[in-house]
Amino acid sequence: MQKTCINSIAIIGLGLIGASVLRALKKSPLAAEQHILFKGYDPSFTEKDVLHIENFGLDQFQQDKKALYDADLIILAAPVETNILLLDEIRDLAPKQALVSDVSSTKAAIANRAAELNLAFIGMHPIAGREQQGYHASHDELLAGKTVVICADRHTISRPDAANVIALLESIKCRIALMTPEEHDRIVATVSHLPQMLSTALVNYCENDMDKSGPGFSTLTRLAGSSWEIWRDIVSTNRENIATELEQFSRELEQLADDVRNNRADRIRERFEHANTLYETLKENSNS
Repeated sequence: MQKTCINSIAIIGLGLIGASVLRALKKSPLAAEQHILFKGYDPSFTEKDVLHIENFGLDQFQQDKKALYDADLIILAAPVETNILLLDEIRDLAPKQALVSDVSSTKAAIANRAAELNLAFIGMHPIAGREQQGYHASHDELLAGKTVVICADRHTISRPDAANVIALLESIKCRIALMTPEEHDRIVATVSHLPQMLSTALVNYCENDMDKSGPGFSTLTRLAGSSWEIWRDIVSTNRENIATELEQFSRELEQLADDVRNNRADRIRERFEHANTLYETLKENSNS
């Protein structure tokens, strides 16, 4: 690697993902070699929370915005709408050469706003999480072995500090996938946002009979426990893709219902067998 590019990282939002990123990078040999200073801020933190997060490796809990944004890499780990609003502050207070990133579940809206403000932006989406939220649920191995989607334009991705970000992520055992913000949002609408909407809809639909359900129903509807506070911004910033997926899947359900009503057993069997094959592939990929 060339002369160290990233000597300081600011993380705004120290919840599950923000704190997990902090803890993982703090243990990274590469980050230690670069003597990276980690600072951060979370508006919900009490004095007790600050002491706990410092035990997780935060060097500075910084409330002064000018000092907070004075970093080589700024990682926004708040809800996506909040992250988008923070870009204006960063434009006004951060060094011009600062690299800005985020860990939001949608990418097009924030990438477009960053481009409007002429910020160097490299979006990150760690495909990792837990049912529990908050820094207490964070873990230094939460991202290990997980895919991190990287979204950046050609100019930004060619910067040495962007290469340094990718090297840091690889040092904590992340798998890197490069794609455009638009491609990212379309894909997550299919494999992440659609399942959430279906789980929510299914629980509400079966409300009167849930007391008679078994473990399969509980497994299928696990995502129904997700917080609206988290999903509000996701739906808002990816609504067109989510709506399209819901419409297309509803047509799939209509076709399945028609096959069931008309006892087309061969077609239903083909669906089961194809799904069995895909599920085995999914398990293999999850264990690799």
